[in-house]
Parts: sequence; structure tokens; C-alpha cells
Amino acid sequence: MNILVCSAQVPFIRGGAEMLAEGLCDALNAAGHRAELVALPFQWQPHAELFKSALAWRLLDLKMANGVKIDRIIATKFPSYAAAHPHKIVWLVHQYRQAYDWYGTPLSEFTASPDDQKTRQQIFELDHRALREAHARFAISKNVAARLKRFNALDATPLYPPPRLTGKFFAGEYGDYVLYVGRLDRAKRIDLLLRAFAKTQRGRVLIAGTGAEEKNLWQLAHALNIAARVEFLGFVDDARVLELYAHARAVFYAPIDEDYGFAAVEALMSARPVITTDDAGGVLEFIENENDGWVTRAEINEIAQALHRAFENVEPCRALGERGRERVREISWARVVEQLTQ
Repeated sequence: MNILVCSAQVPFIRGGAEMLAEGLCDALNAAGHRAELVALPFQWQPHAELFKSALAWRLLDLKMANGVKIDRIIATKFPSYAAAHPHKIVWLVHQYRQAYDWYGTPLSEFTASPDDQKTRQQIFELDHRALREAHARFAISKNVAARLKRFNALDATPLYPPPRLTGKFFAGEYGDYVLYVGRLDRAKRIDLLLRAFAKTQRGRVLIAGTGAEEKNLWQLAHALNIAARVEFLGFVDDARVLELYAHARAVFYAPIDEDYGFAAVEALMSARPVITTDDAGGVLEFIENENDGWVTRAEINEIAQALHRAFENVEPCRALGERGRERVREISWARVVEQLTQ
């Protein structure tokens, strides 16, 4: 089939959603389809820009391209699923969370003002219409599917996306560091890792990634007197990422109600246990306490205790990591392509 993969793109920002769309496009082409990625820039301030972005998708004629019939579109995150097509599939990464589950928290810019309430209601109505008209709906996790059911009364089938480097992860010797890989922003709560690590005497913390919180985290490490044991690696290439996972003692990943959790899956594919929290959302679909990692409350002393256990003895890390690798063995692009093209 001729398939368009549709994704919204914030210029100069690259994360899991972007890698998912690119990976899907590559997998579709490898399976014999002809797939192209279509990404439109996305802005959210002022709020009227949200609807301009949705309208831009709605106005596109995606049925034909230069005389070639487009058989199917696969839309991913807001507002790409506003696109119209007689055979639209939605593989939902997430909706505009500031208007949904983040509303009323510091992560949302929406207030209780009449204007903001009106905007939220318009987003609900837009989503309900655009998502309901899909020929089929999938979600990247049970967590995302549950949000869709709770807020929009719509069902979606969970379908786990593989990390971009699936098939290349490997397990090496267990090193002396706990690793974080991903964007550095507030929702990822890397500050919890640093504050908990300050209560330990062993090991190191390696942080791979960039983002708005980088300066704040660097300052926090110095304020906690742990800067000598914390390394901010910035952007690292694929080969370095694979090495970092392969030799970590454990991986920390405890965002607030995460949609999915690529870092957790990548860690398990590398046979590394994951330290997370009981409010981490989609991450908990892969991590069970004492089975393939440690699940604590989002409380510094409890996280510190998990870090202590990881640094104290390598053998529990090895056992947890091996069980975790078995848990994610069936996540593959072949399964994703089969589901989205049937």
C-alpha cells in the first residue's frame, strides 16, 4: 500500500514521538509498502495556534499525491489525527495532555479562566470528532488507551512500539553507574534521582540528553555536593547510547504518568533493571517491583534505598535485568506493521 505516516513536529525538538514516526515509516517500507512521513510544525501559544495546527491538517487533501492514490494514513499525536482520509488509522502517542490529565498541575499552562475553559472544551470536541472517525484506533500503551477511554469514551487497542535501535541492544558487564537517557525536562523528574543519589555514598550517575532543565539540574548537583559523581553527557550518538545501557548498573526512569517509556524498554532490552516510581504511568506496564527493577513511591528516601540496593550487589541487578529482557522480547516492528496494515 501507499501509506502516509502523519506526525506533528515542534521545530528543533526531537523525542520519542519523532523516533516512533520515523521508525514506523522505515518498518513499513522494509515490509514492502511505500511509506512517507508527513510532519507539520506545531505551536500552542497563544492557544488559537492549537486550532490553526489542527485546521492545517484538516485542509490537506491526503487521498492523492501527484496522481498516486494514498491507500491509508496513520496518524500519531495531536493534532495530526485531525487529518481526513477514508481509511485513517490512529496510533495514538498522546493527546494534548495540558488540557487533559495534566490540567490543574504545574505541567499545564491552562488556568480556570473562562477563555481557557472554552479552549479545553473545544479541544475535547475536536478530539472526539477526529478520533471517532478513524477506521481503527490503537494506542502506544495501555496507559494512553485508558486516558482515551476516561476522557473521550473511545476505545483503542494497545500496541507497543519498539525502540528505534531494537535489535542492537546488548548486555555487557555491570558498571558502577546508574543511567538516565532522555530529554531533560520537569516531567521526567531527574531531580528525584539527584536528590536520592545525594543520600548514597557509592557509584556514579550518568545523564545522557539535553533539554530545558539541564542548567537547573547541573546547579542542583552542585548544591547537593555530588557534582564530582554526576556526569552530564549531553547528546550522545547511537553507538554511545548502546554502550551506556550495556554497562550500566541500573537505569532510572520515573516520569510523571508517562505515555509509554522508551527508556525503560531500552533498558530491559539491554538486561538492565529499572528504578521507577508507582506513578510513572506506562513504565509500570513493564516494570514490577523485585521482578525486573524496583518500584518505589516518588519519595527521595525510598529511591535512595533502591539506588543503595543496586550499588550494593551486582547479582540482583543481573537477575532482574535478565527477567526484564524476556519481558520485552516480543516487542517488534513486524507485529506493529501487521496490526496497522491489516
